[in-house]
Amino acid sequence: MRSLKKRLFVCILCPLLFVSSPSVLADDDIEISGLVIDRTLTRFGKDFGFYYSSYWRELPFTQGFNVTLYETVFPQAGTVLTLEVNGTRIYTTHFGRRANPIKESAEQAILLTIDYLAQVRANAITGDFSGKTDDF
Repeated sequence: MRSLKKRLFVCILCPLLFVSSPSVLADDDIEISGLVIDRTLTRFGKDFGFYYSSYWRELPFTQGFNVTLYETVFPQAGTVLTLEVNGTRIYTTHFGRRANPIKESAEQAILLTIDYLAQVRANAITGDFSGKTDDF
């Protein structure tokens, strides 16, 4: 009889413990946010990333947001740089083959980022999760 109780315990209760354990582990995971991920390829993209990330470091309350910089190179025409915040594209610019105002482009991008972050925070406070934006 005792053996039967052990078998029931092992067969029924132990699998339930294993099923519930991943949710406990998921609660203890560490989330990294507030990053600028630079996936640029050229000098223009790297300089843009340098200026942009220096402005990003100065922003408060960037937890929960990650910025990714992508660059597409067109050999005869220059590059197209795209900025995404949490997977949402908010800024795109073109750098020609000649010197461009990179610092000014980074300043414009950080201002658009600040507007986007403010809009996301306001939507979270008001409960508007429709994802509709006016000008992005």
